[in-house]
Amino acid sequence: MNALTFDAALMERTGEPLRITRVSLRNLAGTDVVVRVKAASLCHTDLEAMRGDLGTPLPFVPGHEAAGIVEWTGASVTRVAKGDHVVMSWNPHCGQCFYCRRQQSILCQPYRSHMAQSFHFDGAPRLFLDDGARVHQLAYMGSFAEYCVVSQECAVPVPAAMPFDRACLIGCGVMTGFGAATNIAKVEPGSTVAVIGCGAVGLSAIQGARHAGAARIVAIDRAPDRLETARALGASHALCADESLVAAVADLTSGRGADCVIESAGNRQALRASVEIVRPGGQVVWLGKLPADDEASFRWGALMGEKRIVRSSYGGANPARDFPMLANAYLDGTLRLDEYVTSRITLDGINEGMRRLAAGVELRSVIEF
Repeated sequence: MNALTFDAALMERTGEPLRITRVSLRNLAGTDVVVRVKAASLCHTDLEAMRGDLGTPLPFVPGHEAAGIVEWTGASVTRVAKGDHVVMSWNPHCGQCFYCRRQQSILCQPYRSHMAQSFHFDGAPRLFLDDGARVHQLAYMGSFAEYCVVSQECAVPVPAAMPFDRACLIGCGVMTGFGAATNIAKVEPGSTVAVIGCGAVGLSAIQGARHAGAARIVAIDRAPDRLETARALGASHALCADESLVAAVADLTSGRGADCVIESAGNRQALRASVEIVRPGGQVVWLGKLPADDEASFRWGALMGEKRIVRSSYGGANPARDFPMLANAYLDGTLRLDEYVTSRITLDGINEGMRRLAAGVELRSVIEF
């Protein structure tokens, strides 16, 4: 493929707005897949990277939740072909390291070691400015752009009937939340599941719990509109995240607590609440995160009683298996995603979109190309 030049939203200095600029794609390898981005959604991880919280090297292109059409494939690519509709994953993996051999691709050693560089999975740059300066890709993707390049395992075919503006949601938030319930917690039929934080990830956890057959799904948030959406998507109960929460969950569960608690709010209060409202012998899945060097404290008594705590980053994702399943679930009406898309923008509107995301106005804004 000859050098391809296109528009991308570039983060040049921490704290400053993104700038739409021309970048070039070069140095493509045999396992690379170039995707023409059709839709990319805005996620809080993008915001964290832009604030400097993730230590992503500058300059970089944000974006890691996207769908599009395969434009080009390297000579060694066998999983997709030009013209395929794909959802992209931000978890390339080698398939051979200690963790990959144990089906823990999110812990892949090359994936983790190259993440700090934020170049392509092989550690080499693919994006360049006109002056030859190298451009980093957030999460091995950088999808706030007209095109992006990913490793072949990260371009997952989905049915062509799947709308791009909803397909893109599957690549991160939906997979993380839905998978937390089905792959990590392995929610059992008839159980009680509490979900703290009803953003896109939490709503997906609610839908995952519903899919798994939970009898009682308790949505917990401070925002009445989020709780209303949670009820529409399958929550049987809605509780305000205030000082009465522990007692309210106890009242719903004959004093025991929830069988499973999925936390997706990402703050100390939510983390503490998660271990307070789970029953003895129950499981807590943490999806939210604090800055890496922050500390959180807990009442020791709340940790007693054979409680299990798991921190999950991607909902136990197997993208080749899970992305098509989620797309088909949307198409057959069992997974609802229309409610997630609260605005649609162009690439030129990216800075206003990020401002609205930071203000908590949107569930998901989607850039349409």
